[in-house]
Amino acid sequence: MDLGVKIKELRLKKNLTQEELASRCELTKGYISQLENDLTSPSIATLTDILTSLGTNLKEFFADDDDEQVVFTPEDFFEKTSENAKVIWLVPTAQKNMMEPIRFELEPGKSSERDLPHEGEEFGYVLQGKISLNVDKRDIEARAGDSFYFKAGRTHYITNTGDEKAIVIWLSCPPNF
Repeated sequence: MDLGVKIKELRLKKNLTQEELASRCELTKGYISQLENDLTSPSIATLTDILTSLGTNLKEFFADDDDEQVVFTPEDFFEKTSENAKVIWLVPTAQKNMMEPIRFELEPGKSSERDLPHEGEEFGYVLQGKISLNVDKRDIEARAGDSFYFKAGRTHYITNTGDEKAIVIWLSCPPNF
C-alpha cells in the first residue's frame, strides 16, 4: 500500500491544502509533503490524527476496497410502486454516493410527483415512450433516445404524453429520490 498516495487522495477529496491538513494535525506542511511522497512514515498516533482530520479512521483506511460491490443485478434493486409510476433504484446504496441512478417507469397520461427546487443536477435518458419534462412551467418534449440535463434549483416533473409506458434512466446528483 502506498500510504502517502492514499493520504494525498483523501486530502484532495476533502479539498484541503497540505498546509490546512498540517494545521489541523499540529504538524508542518513539510512533514505532510514528505509523508505524501513516501519520504517518511508516521507513528500510529500521528497517522490516527491525520486520518481523523480527513474524516476517516485506521480501520476504514486500511480496509480492502476490493470488497466494494461494483456490479448490481435485479436481485439487488429496490423498487417502489405507486398508482402512476414505478421507481427502481439501480444502486441500492446510492444514497451515500455522489449520484443516484434510478429507472423511472411512468404509465400513459400520468405525471411524476413535483420535485421542489434543491441543490444539484438532474440527467435523464428516455429508453421508451414520449415524455414532457416540466422545468419551471416550461414543457419540453423528449422521446426514446433523447436525453435531458438541468440544474435542480427549479421545480420539475415529467408527464408521460405517449400511448405506452415511458421508461427513463434518471440520475440525480446529489441523491434526491
